[in-house]
Amino acid sequence: MLMADRIIAASIMALSLYFMWHATELPIGWNGKTGGPGGGAFPFWLSAVMFCCAGGILVRSYRGKKIQSGPFFDPETLSWVVSVAIALVVAIALIPWAGAYIALPLFLFWYLKVFGRHGWVLTGILCIATPVFLFFFFEVTLKILLPKGLTEPFFLPLYARFF
Repeated sequence: MLMADRIIAASIMALSLYFMWHATELPIGWNGKTGGPGGGAFPFWLSAVMFCCAGGILVRSYRGKKIQSGPFFDPETLSWVVSVAIALVVAIALIPWAGAYIALPLFLFWYLKVFGRHGWVLTGILCIATPVFLFFFFEVTLKILLPKGLTEPFFLPLYARFF
């Protein structure tokens, strides 16, 4: 299991370095013209955090206790991973048609209520708060428009208010 941790952590670190290098094709600092971060800032810093987290996993694998090795995934865990991967693919496929503000709450509902069997209060709060937060963070603060698909007309009054 430690070998798997090391291989995956090293792979994520290499992928993060590639993403950071690719993100520097756009400005990563503060853009004085638009009053916001450059186009490469979010991918660069997200990749930097991902690099540091994977580095922490790599260091922990060398400093940690020796554990018994076993199969990388048992059959139950593998079925969970596959079902979440399929749900993610469905959610991503829905984004161009239904929009991010419908696809993401649907995925969250499935993940929290159906898959995770969490309560209605937590599920409801997260399914409502997440798209609201994403709208204000990306569209209002960063001025990055997310795909809306069929829901675009519902956002016109919000655009008039915030832009």
